[in-house]
Amino acid sequence: MNSKFIMKIFNNALCKLTDMSELPERPTIKIVSCVVHSSSSLSTCSTEILSPRRTEAQRLREDPWPAEFEIPEFPVDINYRLRQGDLAYMRDGSLLKMSRDLKHGILEKLAEAMYKFMAYPADYHFGHVASALIKAHPCLSEPGSPTGYCVWKNSLKFKMGNYHTKLRRSGMADVSVNGNKRGKDFPDGDPTSSKIKRPKRSETNFLPNFPDGENTASLEKIRVELEMEAKKHLPDVLGVKKKMELTFSLRRREIVEEQPPVKKMVERWPALFTETQIYDEFSRVASKNLCQQFFEALDTHTPRLVQIMKSKGGKVSESLDGFLSQIDSQNITAKRTIVLRCLPVLLGDDDCEFHRSCFDSDTGEDQVPVGILTVIPEDDPNPAASLHLKPASIALILEGDIVLDDLSSYPEAFCLLFGLIYALHLDYPKSMRYSFEFIQKVQNCKA
Repeated sequence: MNSKFIMKIFNNALCKLTDMSELPERPTIKIVSCVVHSSSSLSTCSTEILSPRRTEAQRLREDPWPAEFEIPEFPVDINYRLRQGDLAYMRDGSLLKMSRDLKHGILEKLAEAMYKFMAYPADYHFGHVASALIKAHPCLSEPGSPTGYCVWKNSLKFKMGNYHTKLRRSGMADVSVNGNKRGKDFPDGDPTSSKIKRPKRSETNFLPNFPDGENTASLEKIRVELEMEAKKHLPDVLGVKKKMELTFSLRRREIVEEQPPVKKMVERWPALFTETQIYDEFSRVASKNLCQQFFEALDTHTPRLVQIMKSKGGKVSESLDGFLSQIDSQNITAKRTIVLRCLPVLLGDDDCEFHRSCFDSDTGEDQVPVGILTVIPEDDPNPAASLHLKPASIALILEGDIVLDDLSSYPEAFCLLFGLIYALHLDYPKSMRYSFEFIQKVQNCKA
């Protein structure tokens, strides 16, 4: 036993214990650790001391809104009353008599649980939670309500507003950003409907707080280091990833509050415009694996989409025939390309400005807000074709500038462009709005 103890019979002097029989019948022992920390132990302790710098990445919402909302555990007194109410409902169908404090406790816990998934739930999210509440505790059903939970849904909306006020006072960035709106507390503030900054398209971490112990100055210093590292010919990939995670809150604050042009973002955050970091950033923003879910959803819906496209007639059929005639004997990449190119025609979008093409010897850029540029080989036998399944390369255009090039396939380019729109908090291009919304919805269904 590598410890020392103090015994009164030795005048409270430290003594080394070698045998338990040496102790008196009822000793008073004070254990004093004599362990000497090695360099490796110190290294580990140093890592633990510095770990709060990385805790914010772990605190980000990691899960999207669940398909089945699980009602959280309520305090003991509320659980007891609900259990008794459910037993009475099973026995004779009687509903629980709701007191003010009981309803307040239930709504408070539900609002807290919802915020863990999303700062600003939509109307259907409130309905989803209210429905799950009635399903878990049928004694809370509302007599005469068509759904059984209409009042619960409306009450939950008001409670979420009150919960936002509490979070705003505690300094949570994603609700504080909309705090100083005109009202009795801020008579000179912005109109309540002006410049509301909220998540788009189920973004789960659209404006997180700074990591513990960090501020704008410290994160800006890391950003400068990251910028220099990203410009190297062979950057430290692992180091870039860690610094991108650490500076995520700073980057989102710039994007959401300042809404800088894409060109400035390319200059300040060059690492963001790489394939790996686009996928990682999407995961941070939306808590989803973009590459996996994008292609799984596309492949799942391809057979049905092809059937619908082949069933179309008139001008839509004429526009689709040129694409569909090449789909039967092609590989998976070609099938994905054809389906994605057919979507705008099927959904009524105008993709003329979105899809651009040029020869690999051309140097000019098309001044389009958002688009995909296909680079055609000089020896292409049919350069005027609307579809090129074997391009020399593909590039992404944002606000008239190429932000990412040398991509190998159109499906990969579309997926990365979808991710960049989330990463930069951009609107879908108006001419391709329905196509992008379709991709978003089928991904949510797949999730």
